[in-house]
Amino acid sequence: MSLKLLWFVSSQSNLGFLHGNRSLPCPNLLFQHRAGKGKNQRWKPHFYSLRTHVPGSEGLRRGKVKVTVVSTMAATSSAGEIAMSSEEKVYNVVLKQAALVNKQLRSPRVDVVVPGDLSLLNEAYDRCGEICAEYAKTFYLGTLLMTPERRRAIWAIYVWCRRTDELVDGPNAPHITPTALDRWEARLEDLFNGRPFDMLDAALANTVNKFPVDIQPFKDMIEGMRMDLRKSRYKNFDELYLYCYYVAGTVGLMSVPVMGIAPESLASTESVYNAALALGIANQLTNILRDVGEDLIQHFVLELGTCSAQRGRIYLPQDELAQKGLSDEDIFSGKVTDKWRNFMKKQIKRARMLFHEAEKGVKELNASSRWPVSASLMLYKQILDEIEANDYNNFTKRAYVSKAKKIIALPVAYVRSLVAPSTIRSSHRN
Repeated sequence: MSLKLLWFVSSQSNLGFLHGNRSLPCPNLLFQHRAGKGKNQRWKPHFYSLRTHVPGSEGLRRGKVKVTVVSTMAATSSAGEIAMSSEEKVYNVVLKQAALVNKQLRSPRVDVVVPGDLSLLNEAYDRCGEICAEYAKTFYLGTLLMTPERRRAIWAIYVWCRRTDELVDGPNAPHITPTALDRWEARLEDLFNGRPFDMLDAALANTVNKFPVDIQPFKDMIEGMRMDLRKSRYKNFDELYLYCYYVAGTVGLMSVPVMGIAPESLASTESVYNAALALGIANQLTNILRDVGEDLIQHFVLELGTCSAQRGRIYLPQDELAQKGLSDEDIFSGKVTDKWRNFMKKQIKRARMLFHEAEKGVKELNASSRWPVSASLMLYKQILDEIEANDYNNFTKRAYVSKAKKIIALPVAYVRSLVAPSTIRSSHRN
C-alpha cells in the first residue's frame, strides 16, 4: 500500500493551503490511498474517507468531509521514505514560534557585552534607525508610532535582514561563497549568545535579549541566501514557497514577538504568526512579479579583462510556465503575449489571496504596531495593481506606487489600524 500525506482545504476555502484554515478539526489529515499497479493516479476533488484526530477524543475518528486536494504534503519514495513539503516544513517553524511566545519558554540570556557604556548601545540603535529611514522610508515613518523600545528593536531586525540580503545582492555579491555565509551564521550564533561583533550586531543582541525572538527564522534567512548562490530556477511553487519563506516569510516571524499581540485579542497566537508569514510571502511574490525584467538582466563577470554574460535568475514556477505554454526562451525574449498575461493573472491572484490572509492578522497586533504593518501591506498590494495597469509588462516597465498614492494610502492605513482586535476566541491562548 502506498501511503500519501496530503494538504486539504475545505470546499469553503479559497486558499491553496491550510495554514489559516480553522474549519477542519485538525491541520493535518491522514488519507490512505491504495495506488493501482501501473496506473497513473490523479487526485480530484471528492468525498474522501479521512481519519482525523479530534481534540478531546481518544484515537482517530473516521468521517467523510468534502475536501479539495491542493498539493501533496509528503509522498512516499520507492524506498518508502517520506519527504515533507515546503508548507509543512514552514508550518512546523510557525508552531514553534507561536509556542515560544505563548509560554515564554526562553533560555536565560547572557547579558550583552557592549564596549563602553549605554551611550554606545543607544548610538547603535540610532544608526539602525538611520539605515531604516534611508532604505525603507514609509515603513520607518510607521515605526515612529511604536513605543521607543519596540521601534528600536524593529530597526535592529531590519538592519540585520538588510545586511544579510546585501551579502548576495550587494556590491560584494560576486565574491560571496557558501563559506562566507557559514561565517555569517556563526556570527549570528555569537550574537544570540551575547557576543556581538560590531555595533549593529550589539543592537540586535540587545533586542533578542529583551524579546522572545528565536534564532531559527534568522538561520532560515541565511539558508535563503545559500539558495540564491546555488539555484536560479524553481521547478514548482512548492520550491518557490520555501524560498519565499526563507528570504521574506522569516521577517514576519522575527517581528511578531517585538510588535506584540494586542492584550485584548482573542485570536490564537498561531493564527497571528500565520498571518505574518502570509504577509512576508505575499511581499516576496510581489517583488518577484515586479522584478522579472531586472532578475533577467545579464550578470557580467569580469575575467582576464573580458566580459562573459551569464543569464539571470527566474523566480517563477517552471511547471506553471509550461502549463501556459511558456519556456525560459519566452521569458528572455521579454515579449508580453496572451500566454504571459494569463500566467501573470494566476500569479497575481495567488499573491492577493496571501495578502487577504495577512490582513486578518494585522488587527490582532498591538495597537502601536498596526499602522506601519497595515501601510506596508497596502502599498505592496498596490504594486500588483500597477503591474496590471502596465498590461503585465514587467520586462521593461517597473511597477511602482506613486508618491501621491502613497500619501493617500497612509491615512487610510491608519484608519484601518484603529479596528479593534478579534473578540471571538479562535483557540486557547495562554
